[in-house]
Amino acid sequence: MSTKKDKFSPKDKEYMKLAINLASARKGLTGDNPSVGCLIVKNDKIISIGQTGFNGRPHAEYNAINNSVENLKGSKMYVTLEPCNHYGKTPPCTNSIIKSGISEIIYGMDDIDVKVKGKSFKILSNKKIKVKKGLLKTEAKNLYDSYIVNRNKKLPYVTAKIAISNNRIIYSRGTKRITDKSSDRLTHYLRYKNDSIMISSKTLNIDNNKLNYRLRGFEKFSPRRIVLDKYLKIKLNSYIFKSTKKNNTIIFHNSFDNKKIQILKKKGITLIKSKLDSKKLFNLRIVLEKLYTLGTRNLLIEGGDRITKNLIKNRLIDKFYLFRSPKKIFTKTKHQLFTSFGILNNKYKKKFKISSKLVKDSISIYKR
Repeated sequence: MSTKKDKFSPKDKEYMKLAINLASARKGLTGDNPSVGCLIVKNDKIISIGQTGFNGRPHAEYNAINNSVENLKGSKMYVTLEPCNHYGKTPPCTNSIIKSGISEIIYGMDDIDVKVKGKSFKILSNKKIKVKKGLLKTEAKNLYDSYIVNRNKKLPYVTAKIAISNNRIIYSRGTKRITDKSSDRLTHYLRYKNDSIMISSKTLNIDNNKLNYRLRGFEKFSPRRIVLDKYLKIKLNSYIFKSTKKNNTIIFHNSFDNKKIQILKKKGITLIKSKLDSKKLFNLRIVLEKLYTLGTRNLLIEGGDRITKNLIKNRLIDKFYLFRSPKKIFTKTKHQLFTSFGILNNKYKKKFKISSKLVKDSISIYKR
């Protein structure tokens, strides 16, 4: 008699791990749709694979079925998320699965979309396809952390990062780099995995940030630039202003400087006027809600001490990267300390560390 413990074999787990790896590779690059990974196995051999297409289409199951050069009759499909079962911009994946002749399907977790949730199990079972779910469910939930936030809260999934010296300095005049090159590569990887990136105008005017993805071959994945600029202090000789293209730059402001407004609009920058609170700060939740309506699903924030503290205090960050260099920075010149350690440890209890011989810096990840 089968028990819950032997519901899935070691082979099943191996195949699902591969499917999760396929989905992870596209995570953050599939627009509104979750990134899904799919394997098709026949006679204990992988005969096809599929991933969700860039910007969300085609779906992984469709790609895996169409990528196969072998007859799929009697095969088994492993997919990270419950297949879709309704007509949207593409036909239901359940239709493709039924027509393909696949005899068994295993998926990681139910889709949280109410149009899909739990319905595919019944549809496929009614067509005499053997269906199992819940394989590596914890790993699947971790994979879909951003998708869950997007759908349930109607907010972007927020990742924030900050780099500090060993004596907690985040900025010192005359110091160009705090962390090492390996940490910089991870920063660019985070930019690659997020569709938008946000900073304050203060940071922009000090550093003249490019906010793009600069690892060779992936420049087209540079995120949309978001700037919080209360009084439109952005310098017109900044890289951000000069490199503005249609739909790639948004500025939130509370300015009445019509001359500057017209200059920025003429350049193609999207300007959004937003109220300030009693402390002359933006309501960052309202900013995030607006960004969600504009299509931002994964937002990276590379802010200074003040905006970071505001976000942490209001628990608006889903994942926080703290890069800490082993070197100390002299503080005789103008500088800024990172002042949010206490509140960070109080608000975010889950903490992990990245360790590698290739990285001199200490990298800690805090999650809600």
